[in-house]
Amino acid sequence: MKLLKKMTFIAALLVGVATYAQPAGNSTLVTWTSEVNAKEGDVLQILFTGKIASGYHTYSLTDEFSPTEILDAEFTGCHASGDVYLIGTPVKEDDGFGGTMECFYDQIQIAQDVVLDAETGSFKGSIYTNACNEGSCKPEYHDFNISLPGDAAKSSETVIASSPNKSEGGSIWALILEAILWGFAMLLTPCVFPMVPMTVSFFMKGSSSPAQGRFKALMYGFFIVVLYTVPISLIILITRIVGGDAVTADIFNWLATHWLPNLIFFIVFMIFAASFFGAFEIVLPQSLVNKSDQGASKGGLLGIFFMALTLVLVSFSCTGPIVGTVLIKSTQGEFWTPMVTMLAFSLAFALPFTILALFPSLLKKFKQSGGGWLNSVKVVLGFIEIALGLKFLSVADQTYHWGILDREVYLAIWIVVFTLLGLYLLGKIRFANDEPVEHLTVKRLALAIGVFSFVVYMIPGMFGAPLKALSGYLPPITTQDFVIGQGSVSSQASASASTGSTGERYGLHLPLGLEGYFTLEEGLAAAKAEGKPVFVDITGHGCVNCREMESRVWSDPTVLNMLKNDFVIVALYTDDKSKLDEKDWVTAENGDVYKQLGRANSYIVRTRFNVNAQPNYVLLSPDGEQLVPTRGYDLDIPGFVAFLQSGLDAMK
Repeated sequence: MKLLKKMTFIAALLVGVATYAQPAGNSTLVTWTSEVNAKEGDVLQILFTGKIASGYHTYSLTDEFSPTEILDAEFTGCHASGDVYLIGTPVKEDDGFGGTMECFYDQIQIAQDVVLDAETGSFKGSIYTNACNEGSCKPEYHDFNISLPGDAAKSSETVIASSPNKSEGGSIWALILEAILWGFAMLLTPCVFPMVPMTVSFFMKGSSSPAQGRFKALMYGFFIVVLYTVPISLIILITRIVGGDAVTADIFNWLATHWLPNLIFFIVFMIFAASFFGAFEIVLPQSLVNKSDQGASKGGLLGIFFMALTLVLVSFSCTGPIVGTVLIKSTQGEFWTPMVTMLAFSLAFALPFTILALFPSLLKKFKQSGGGWLNSVKVVLGFIEIALGLKFLSVADQTYHWGILDREVYLAIWIVVFTLLGLYLLGKIRFANDEPVEHLTVKRLALAIGVFSFVVYMIPGMFGAPLKALSGYLPPITTQDFVIGQGSVSSQASASASTGSTGERYGLHLPLGLEGYFTLEEGLAAAKAEGKPVFVDITGHGCVNCREMESRVWSDPTVLNMLKNDFVIVALYTDDKSKLDEKDWVTAENGDVYKQLGRANSYIVRTRFNVNAQPNYVLLSPDGEQLVPTRGYDLDIPGFVAFLQSGLDAMK
């Protein structure tokens, strides 16, 4: 029974790591200090106090599953007097398996008694804790090195121990595990999933032999790993040599948000969709085909490399937070850890696509002569490519404020595309390479019912329904011209933007009718005037997780009420391309002047908050001091409420 409970706990911990969306290193959930107190005789008590983040708990020294521990203890000039012991009584809770957990909330205290053997001594080691809430757990290691002067027993002098989080550098296996889980999770994100049908279609033609098909699929996975790991490693190396971390961040920001790569991705998706519909076949130039035929082992590698490169570039909007975390680590002095972490991430990320590349060659073996089902699959994928490819055009549209793909236009296109897909599944529409649908199979009917149900779900969105399930794909509702019962949303957004002069100047607005500011200086000035804490929203127009947080978490009545009434909101868009007025320019420490809103905000959040990904949320006092640890992407509404409340409590 104990083995079963331990295995279940380990599985829950792995799931918790996978769902812990905040980039590693951005927050410490248990913050430790220490003090040295005199006891009877020559005994000194070293007391460790851990402050636990709001909404989280950790475990006692004797908990069965995940006890708090002191690891790698070293005594110099002193020796231990007994074992580590607990101060205070834990809360005992049901673990759900017939046992109990020994938990601490808000604070945990442990102590170690020592006796000096010389005039001075030291006690160093690492405290392990596992901080958990209802949805996730985060193991942390906190290093300490405490000096013990000979007169400490007389003076009871307080000594603050250093407590860096070992998960930021020392526990590389935890980082590797987290990177692997994130690599698998990325498959389901809005900017990665569109590559699934493209991969299936590209490899559907198969190869001249099963061995060559397997070789090409494995090379596809190999290229994905190389394209993620090698460039990042080179960038880290160059950054390490030249110190150009700001330039590095700007390169990736450009790739994810600039109009040129996004338009290229959009056009590529439309070309593939046209090919799926039978307009033409995508083939390599004949000269390259002839060269590839000269050696079977080399055949088609250029096209496979292009597919891998497209996948890596297209997926960056969603994988950017992982890459950003790695880059932050490289600018903090770490060298090998980011490279190993990125290798683990890319291996896990590449595995599903390698399997998909193998799958079409297996499908071809089952194709019956004269059967047209594979072409039907291609056509269905073509409709999906059109729908998902619009996301890239939308990113450029939002970032540059073009106003050509507002929410209702986007939805109208999706409604038409999926309606046509439903009609195709029913056999009412045929393309050039299709065979007549003589009778409707149960599978096609089931797919058609699902597609038309999806269309019905989207229709209310034309009148302002939130459509939370699609929040990661759709433009924000503030771009919609009309919402039933509210009139023009655009005019309301303009009114909201006018409350902050930056918003008025640069055409920015907050979601859900919220009002706020768009530079940190203006927000802090307003906070001082109102006596409220500042809620800093580190966001971006191209951030799909930001839209999902706004639609599914911010819209909660409790959260929305707290944001409206208890905080001054500052939204820092890190990808906006608006040119700043001269008075808003930001000058870096090296003298560089940032004259674009997105680049200025990216520099601020990177240097001030140590963040290089969106979304992230920071709570500040009116004086600009951070009140609680940063919170990242997490759809847990009670956890977000607890995060906001912890900032209000810290203000008191």
